[in-house]
Amino acid sequence: MDAANESSEGAPFILLGLTTSPGQQQPLFVLFLALYVAGILGNGLIVAAIQASPALHAPMYFLLAHLSFADLCFTSVTVPKMLANLLAHDRSISLAGCLTQMYFFFALGVTDSCLLAAMAYDRYVAIWHPLHYATRMSRAMCTALVGTAWLVSHLHSLLHILFMARLSFCASHQVPHFFCDHQPILRLSCSDIRHIQLLIFTEGAAVVVTPFLLILASYGAIAAAVLRLPSASGRLRAVSTCGSHLAVVGLFYGTVIAVYFQPTSRYEAERGRVATVMYTVVTPMLNPVIYSFRNRDMQGALRSLFTGRRISSSDS
Repeated sequence: MDAANESSEGAPFILLGLTTSPGQQQPLFVLFLALYVAGILGNGLIVAAIQASPALHAPMYFLLAHLSFADLCFTSVTVPKMLANLLAHDRSISLAGCLTQMYFFFALGVTDSCLLAAMAYDRYVAIWHPLHYATRMSRAMCTALVGTAWLVSHLHSLLHILFMARLSFCASHQVPHFFCDHQPILRLSCSDIRHIQLLIFTEGAAVVVTPFLLILASYGAIAAAVLRLPSASGRLRAVSTCGSHLAVVGLFYGTVIAVYFQPTSRYEAERGRVATVMYTVVTPMLNPVIYSFRNRDMQGALRSLFTGRRISSSDS
C-alpha cells in the first residue's frame, strides 16, 4: 500500500482542459488564441503608451500601467498551457509545475484585486478631494500602494502554496480544469484539507472581499458626486463610465467569489471552468477597453506611439 501511495505521489497531474471532445478543441483553440492575443496587445500597448508619454504620468495612469502589466502576466500564467493542451495529446503537468503555476496565478490575481481597489480610491480622491489630490495621491503614495499590492499578493500566494505542497494525492490525478486551480486540486487530495479551507475563508477573504467592498464604497461616493452635476449630459457620461467600470469589477469579483468561497465538496467542475474563464481571460481583455481606449489622453498617447511623435503634457 505504501509503495502504491508513493507511486501516486510522484505521478504527474493530467489537465483535462475545457473539453475532451475532439470536435470542440480546434474552435476553442482559435477562440481563446484570439482572446489571448487581444488581451496581450491591449495591455501591452497601455504599458508602452504610458511609459512613452509624459502626459500620462498622473497617478491614475501609473496605477493603470501596473494593472495592465499584472493582467498581461496573469493571463500568460494559464492561457498558453491551455492552448497547448487543446492541440497536444500529452496534457500532463508535474506537481512542481502545478504548484508553480498556482503560485503565480494566486499572486497576480490578488495583485489585480488590490490594484483595482487602489484605482477606485484614486478616483474617489480626485472627485471628492480635488484640492488635496496632489498630496493624497503623491508619487510616494502611489508607489506605496503598488508596492503593498505586489507584496501582499506574493505573501498570500506563498502561504497557500506552502499548505498545498504538504497535501497527499492518493486517488486520481486527473484535474477537470485547464490549469492547476485551487478547488479541483483539493478535491483530488486524500489529506485533511480543513485548515486550507479555513485559510481561504479568512486570509483569502481579506485580500479579495475587502478590496471589493472598498471599491463599492468608493463608487458609491462617486455616484453621489455624479448626481450633483448640473449638466444632464455630464451625469449621463459619468454614469456610463462608472457603470462600465462596475460591470467589469462585478464580473471579476463575482466569479472569483463564486469559485473560491464555497466548500470544496460543493464545487462543480463545469461551472468552475466557465467562471474561471471570466476572470482569467475575459476581464483582463476588457480592462484596456474599459479603462483606457475610451480615454482621450490615452488615445492621443497611442497615436503618438504608432506615429513616433512625442507629446508633452501641454498637448493633452
